[in-house]
Amino acid sequence: MSGPLVLCYHAVSERWPAPLSVTPERFEWQLESLVRRGYRGARFLDVALGRADGRALAVTFDDAYRSVLELALPILERLGLVGSVFAPTSFVGSAGPMAWPGIDQWLGGPFEPELRCLSWEELGELRRRGWEVGSHTRTHPRLTGLGDAELREELAGSRDECEQGLGESCATLAYPYGDWDERVARAAGDAGYAAACTLPARFHGAAPLSWPRVGVYHADSDWRFRLKVSPLVRRARATPLWDRLGALRSGTKPQRQDA
Repeated sequence: MSGPLVLCYHAVSERWPAPLSVTPERFEWQLESLVRRGYRGARFLDVALGRADGRALAVTFDDAYRSVLELALPILERLGLVGSVFAPTSFVGSAGPMAWPGIDQWLGGPFEPELRCLSWEELGELRRRGWEVGSHTRTHPRLTGLGDAELREELAGSRDECEQGLGESCATLAYPYGDWDERVARAAGDAGYAAACTLPARFHGAAPLSWPRVGVYHADSDWRFRLKVSPLVRRARATPLWDRLGALRSGTKPQRQDA
């Protein structure tokens, strides 16, 4: 885990206190600190397929919030970086807010506008600026709980919609909630994806259809962010020791995980 670094963000906002949102100031500081350390921008697909190694930095965004275009894009361009955004295609271009378990608590309140999704035209503009646009399924479900037919519809259906909306091929996927297993990864490959990313607590072996990312959130202080992106910590997250540390923090027995 000391090679390329893949980060996962969601929204960028000055005011929204959601766990998945970061302020523009924190976002810029985090990325600028990595650029100063020699990291260079790369799209997720290039990292996952081994076309960007060393200190390659892939900055990914799940859910395709409008703030990605309005606030994240200018910061990335100032730093000479590109992004990868993963869109839940049933919500792209909708006038209303996105909604699923985990964000629906913000419906009906003052922060509901934060839940707006980008349009296909706006996603196309990001693509023209060198960004990667991938799928985040159609409706943002937990994929491991779906039957085979529903799983195919979420994966293949969203890929088709991305290609129709953008007029070009869609090669990448981010699993909603980071929820995946080997059946889901096989289905992603069968649906035509070349690479897909996860969001695990413990890092598994990196493979094109199950690439682990470091999630960055509202509560991440400077020191916590530095720990998260540290090559030493990323290597530790790939060992059983990480399970034991997590169990100690939570007061539970460590769960056995597949290799």
